[in-house]
Amino acid sequence: MTWDPIHLPDLRGRVYAVTGATGGIGYFAAEQLASAGAEVVLASRSPEKIDVAAAAIRGQVPGAATTSVAFDLTSLASVAEGAEQLAALARLDGIFLNGAPMQLSGASTTKDGLPLITGAHAVANFGLVARLLSVRAAGPSAVDDPLRIVHASTGFVRRFRMDVSDPRATPRAGIAAYVKAKTLTEIFGYELDRRLRAAGLPVASILTHPGVGVDAKTPERAGIREGSIGYRRNPFTPWAQGKDAAAWSGVRALVDPDAVGGDYYGPEKAAGRPVRLAPLPHTIDPGREVSARVWEALEDLSGESLAFAPEGAGRD
Repeated sequence: MTWDPIHLPDLRGRVYAVTGATGGIGYFAAEQLASAGAEVVLASRSPEKIDVAAAAIRGQVPGAATTSVAFDLTSLASVAEGAEQLAALARLDGIFLNGAPMQLSGASTTKDGLPLITGAHAVANFGLVARLLSVRAAGPSAVDDPLRIVHASTGFVRRFRMDVSDPRATPRAGIAAYVKAKTLTEIFGYELDRRLRAAGLPVASILTHPGVGVDAKTPERAGIREGSIGYRRNPFTPWAQGKDAAAWSGVRALVDPDAVGGDYYGPEKAAGRPVRLAPLPHTIDPGREVSARVWEALEDLSGESLAFAPEGAGRD
């Protein structure tokens, strides 16, 4: 089908969570979902910024339904609390794992002492998914409730192949650490899909990348993107898109009725409408040993276990 990101399907009655929803791609994904009638759970570490984002969404979508869950991706304890709040929702159709800090310089760490980029982008999101699914699994309707888990990667994974033989090792250069964290994200996302399928669970793990989104081409929103605030120069600006368009891939992965687990969506180049892309061999199939090593490392670093019984096991 030809996907139109401007005219989304009717999403009334659906509930989607977006992490990092108080700015950039996350904010615009939330706004687009709300514009189609969905209830959006705004997830971020700052309750104050969540309030600003909710007001901005209502400014564009009068009557928009938003709720909030505040947690910090740099704290595994906070992530666990956020996951339990999300799992306690009466309904959740999908979650867009978009949030995490983009501090690519310096040797910052998370509150748990992990390298910031690896810890917040890869380990925290593994922990969030593990706790969310484990809490949902204890619920009475977990087997029947479909859920989409959408992982945000980057187009740089397609351009630069990183060594993941040691998942715990973090490159010194910030951009290399970021690309490696997103490589781990893709390997996890595909392995999660395989394990969910083997368990026969109605949960889809889908990968996306946004292309290049820059402030210079992003529409203004009160408290989110102010015209009076300068933006960082970006050499990709002539070929890039706004962060509103960069949100299209994640939104399609969440709501396209034809999307299935293991799909990968993104623009074909730096900008454009999201299409289904061919998976990268080095992330969809890095080898059974590498996939297992990445999974085990993320379990160990997050302190969360994520295991599924084979299809039919333990069910009446």
